[in-house]
Amino acid sequence: PSTEKAMVCFGNMFIELPKAKTREMLRQDQEELDEEINNLRKELRVKVNRLYEAQGKPELKGFNLNPMSAEEMKLINRILEG
Repeated sequence: PSTEKAMVCFGNMFIELPKAKTREMLRQDQEELDEEINNLRKELRVKVNRLYEAQGKPELKGFNLNPMSAEEMKLINRILEG
């Protein structure tokens, strides 16, 4: 049923939208948020390294690591479960 609707809150009002449209809007929002989070993480690494350099401290070891993706975590869990 393509006629299924979902109530979505925008600010202080609720709007009824098709579920497919709502799902697509949420997916796009999540992609944008994930990209923004990744950019902020990269910027933070640079800023922390600059701070340590200004303080005369050595660069943090392991600070440039990236988190594993959900798919990588699934594979690791499968391996650990045997």
